[in-house]
Amino acid sequence: MAIQVKLETFEGPLDLLLQLIEKNKVNIYDIPIALITDQYMEYLHAMEELDLDVMSDFLLMAATLLNIKAKMLLPVEKDENDEEIDPREELVMRLLEYKMYKYISQELRDKEFEAGFHLYKNATIPAEVEGYKEPIDPKAVIESSGVDAQKLYDTFEQVMRRTIDKVDPVRSKFGKIEREEVSVADKMTYVRHYMRGHKKMRFQDLLEKSKNRTEVVVTFLCVLELMKIGAIVLKQEHLFSEIDIEYVGSEDESIDIGSEY
Repeated sequence: MAIQVKLETFEGPLDLLLQLIEKNKVNIYDIPIALITDQYMEYLHAMEELDLDVMSDFLLMAATLLNIKAKMLLPVEKDENDEEIDPREELVMRLLEYKMYKYISQELRDKEFEAGFHLYKNATIPAEVEGYKEPIDPKAVIESSGVDAQKLYDTFEQVMRRTIDKVDPVRSKFGKIEREEVSVADKMTYVRHYMRGHKKMRFQDLLEKSKNRTEVVVTFLCVLELMKIGAIVLKQEHLFSEIDIEYVGSEDESIDIGSEY
């Protein structure tokens, strides 16, 4: 009656070598190649593997071990720096790399298993909190653009003064029908549409298209918001020169045209 021997399942020849090294409690940097090769061959002879592709990997490693074992019997070779060449060095590097990836895969498998015990509830964030948008910090937006902040402010003030000068001292006292002021969102839509067609314009020209002081302020805030989301950039060739606006948004961006000014 034949004796049945139960063999462990190895993921590959490197896995088998690692287990032999751990079983013999030897230093991976100083592998007793003769002992490990003999034990490896014993396992190889006892294996009944039908998959020829897998078996060929084990046979290739066996040939590598036998080659290293033969080199260990020969006189020690030296490199160009007169240092001894260890025939086991390449094998050691492969084993260390395999051991690292094997350890990482085990850690990931444990993390996946532990994640199965985590339960999450549906979001219960109030609508007013979920819809909150961080207010624009004009100073931070301007500083990030690299343009002269004083020039930007001077241009804004200049246009504001011109808007006041346009007021007719007589007609301004008459009653008038107030129309709904343009919003920052509407102005952003208009400017993005306009800039897609023109690509570049002067910052001052954009402000001067405004009909009143309120619209100047809205346009200024619109420019800051478009800079914040990366749709436009401000450029200034040199200090105190005119500030230009350039459109850098996507060409296929969908635009819903709001109320013009």
